[in-house]
Amino acid sequence: MWRLKISEGNGPWLQSSNGFLGRQVWEFDPNAGTPEERAEVERLREEFTKHRLEKRESRDLLLRLQYAKLNQFQANAPTMKIEKSSDVTEELISASLRRALNQFSSLQAHDGHWPSDYSGILFIMPILILSLHVTGALNIVVSSEHRREICRYIYNHQNEDGGWGKQILGPSTMFGSCLNYATLRLLGEVPDASNVALAEGRKWILSHGSATAIPQWGKIWLSIIGIYDWSGNNPIIPELWLVPHYLPIHPGRFWCFTRLVYMPMAYLYGKKFVGPITPTILALREELYNTTYDEVNWKNARSSCAQEDLHYPGSKVQSILYSCLNKFVEPTLNIWPVIKLRERALSSLMEYIHFNDETTKYIGICPIDKALNMICCWVENPNSDEFKQHLPRFYDYFWLAEDGMKAQVYEGCQSWETAFIIQAYCSTDLTNEFGPCIKKAHEFLQNSQVLQEHPSYEKYYRHRSKGSWTLSTADNGWSVSDCTAEALKALLLLSKISPNLVGQPIKQERLYEAIDCVLSFMNKDGSFSTYERARTSSWLEVLNPSESFRNIVVDYPSVECTSSVIDALMMFRDQHPLYRNNEIEGCVQKAALFIESKQRKDGSWYGTWGICFTYGTMFGIKGLTIAGRTYDTSSSIRRACKFLLSNQQPTGGWGESYISSENEEYVDSGRPHAVNTAWSMLALIYSGQVERDPIPLHRAAKLLINMQQDTGDFPQQEHIGCFNSSLYYNYANYHNIFPIWALGEFRRRLILTKK
Repeated sequence: MWRLKISEGNGPWLQSSNGFLGRQVWEFDPNAGTPEERAEVERLREEFTKHRLEKRESRDLLLRLQYAKLNQFQANAPTMKIEKSSDVTEELISASLRRALNQFSSLQAHDGHWPSDYSGILFIMPILILSLHVTGALNIVVSSEHRREICRYIYNHQNEDGGWGKQILGPSTMFGSCLNYATLRLLGEVPDASNVALAEGRKWILSHGSATAIPQWGKIWLSIIGIYDWSGNNPIIPELWLVPHYLPIHPGRFWCFTRLVYMPMAYLYGKKFVGPITPTILALREELYNTTYDEVNWKNARSSCAQEDLHYPGSKVQSILYSCLNKFVEPTLNIWPVIKLRERALSSLMEYIHFNDETTKYIGICPIDKALNMICCWVENPNSDEFKQHLPRFYDYFWLAEDGMKAQVYEGCQSWETAFIIQAYCSTDLTNEFGPCIKKAHEFLQNSQVLQEHPSYEKYYRHRSKGSWTLSTADNGWSVSDCTAEALKALLLLSKISPNLVGQPIKQERLYEAIDCVLSFMNKDGSFSTYERARTSSWLEVLNPSESFRNIVVDYPSVECTSSVIDALMMFRDQHPLYRNNEIEGCVQKAALFIESKQRKDGSWYGTWGICFTYGTMFGIKGLTIAGRTYDTSSSIRRACKFLLSNQQPTGGWGESYISSENEEYVDSGRPHAVNTAWSMLALIYSGQVERDPIPLHRAAKLLINMQQDTGDFPQQEHIGCFNSSLYYNYANYHNIFPIWALGEFRRRLILTKK
C-alpha cells in the first residue's frame, strides 16, 4: 500500500538546505494497510475509472484516507442545508466554518504544511519517463508498482476519441497523444488485440497527421529518444548564449522558464543526442507514422504542426530566420574551424546547467528543465555525481491519487498555499480554536524562507533570493515576487496574535530582508512580474518557437503579482513605518496606476495565474483598495463590481470556464464553481459591497454553504490554476482555502456592519 512521506530524505545523493522541509514523496510498502483499507483503495480507483469521462478531476482521496487514520479525524455531523427562503446568519456561517476548519486541519502534515495534488498537465510524466529511458535509469527509479499506477493514470485520462490532451482540460493534441502513447510503450504496454486503448491512441495519431505534425517541444523529445530525426527540427543554436548580454535576444533576458528549458534543449540539439535504439524504439518508428520511417520527409516535417496544437503560429520573421539558420548558419557552425565555437557554447551551457542543478538541489525550477538537465549531465558523463544526484529527486514530482500516479507541475506549492491558508484561518476570527494548527503552519512558513544568496547568481542571470520565499520549498531556491509577498502577509497577520497561541513572530531582520527582496522585483512602472524584473521587450514574442504556448519569452508583469506585493508592503508599513517608507509609498502609487491601466473595457482584469477574470478581478480590486481607492472615488472599482455582479449566476454563484483564458473573454461555465464564487465574493467584499448592498453576497454565501459536503470539504471541481493562457492544472487546496476565506471575511464584515 502506498504511503505519503513528509519532510524526509536520506542517502548519499540527496541534499537539502533545511532538512528536506516540505518534501513530499509517495512510497510503496507491501506490508502496509489492513485488508479493509486496501479494499477501500481499490474501490476508490474503480469508482474513478468508471466515471472518468464525466468527472476528470481526482479528489486526493488516497491522501484523505491516510490522514483520516493518521490524525484520527472525527467525522463532522451531516451538514445542514439552507432553504431557499431562509437567510444566511452569522451563526450558520460560523457553523460552516468550524466544520470546514475541523476537516482541513486534519489534512495538515506534521511539518506544518498541507500536502496536495498539484498536477493536471499530461505531458510532464511522459517527459520524466523518456528522460529516465534514454539514460538507462528507468528501472532504477520506476518500480513495478510505479509502472502500474503511471499506466493507470495515462489510461484514465485518455479522451473518448482515443487521444490525449496536453492537459486534463481540453481536447486531444498531437503533443499529448504521441508522448503518452510512447510512454505506455516504454513502460511495457503492448499494442495487441486486447489493448483497445493503445489501438485507439495510435488511430488518433495517424488520423491527425502522424508524429510529423507534433509541435516543437514534441519534435525535440521524440528526437531525443530516437523516433524522430533531428533534421526535422528547426535549429536551436547553442551559440546564441555567446552573444553580448546587452542585446535583447540574449537568452539571459528571456523569462526564466523559457531560458531554462531551451538551455538544455540547445545543448542536446548541438550534440544531436539520440538515446539507445531498442526494439521498442524501432517499433514506435513504425507505429507513429503513416509511411515507413525511412520515407518521412523531415524537411517538410519541420513546419508541420497539427491544428489542435497550434496556439502560437510561427510569424513571417520566424520563417525567414529559420530559412537562414537551416541553409547557412547551422551548416557553417558544423564545419572546422567554426565548430570550435559550438564546442565553446556547449561547454558554457553545461556550466549554466550545473549551476541551476546545484542551486535547486537537483530539483530544477520545474520537471521539464529537471529532466532535460539530467540527460545533459548523463551525456557529459554517465557516471558523474551530478547525474546520480538527479535520480532521487524524481520522486519529488510524483503524486498519487485515486486516478493513478501523475507528475506535478512543480515539486509542490507548499509555501504558496500555506501562506494563503494562514490568511484564510485568520479571516474567520476562530484562531483561538485552531492554535496548534496555525502554530505549525507559522513555523513551516518561517523555516521555508530562503536565507542565503546563491553564489555568483548574477553571472548566471538569476535574480536575488535572500529573504524570499519560493512557490514550493526552500530547496527549490527560486524566489518569486508574489510568493514572498503572500508569505509576508501571513507572517505579519500572525505577529498581531499572542505568541502563546501561534508561536513567536519572525525576527525583524528577516522581515527587512524580505522587504528588500520584494522591492528588488519592481519594474520601472511599479508593476511586478514573477521570478525577475522584465528584462526584454514584448516584441521578442514574435520569436516564440513553441507553437503550443503563448507569452513565454518575457516575464510579463501581472495584476496578481502587483496586487499581492503592494498589499504586503502596506501591511508592513503599518507595523514598521520607518523602514524604506518613501520607496514603499512611491511603489504603491505607481503600482496602482499600473493596475488601473490593465483594466479591460468591461471592468474586469485578466487573470494570468488562475481561471480567469474572477481571479484577476479579485486582485485588481484588492490592489486598488490597498492603494487608497474606494468604490466612491474610483471608477475602476465601480466598473469591476458591475462586471462581477452582471456575471453572477441565478444560483447565486459564479462559474468560469478555462476557455476564458484561451479566448481572453469571460466564458460562463454554466454551473457554479466554489472557487470562482469565493474569488468574486472576496472582490466584492473588498470593494465595500457588504455596506452597500449585501444581498448578492448573501446569495453567494448560501450557495457555498449548501455546496459544503458532509466531511466539511467544499467540492473539488474543474481545475482552476492557469499558466500563461496555455496550461491548466489543479491547486488541490484551493477548493477549501478560498471558500473558507470568503465566508470568513463575509462573517467579519457582517459583524462590523452591525456594530
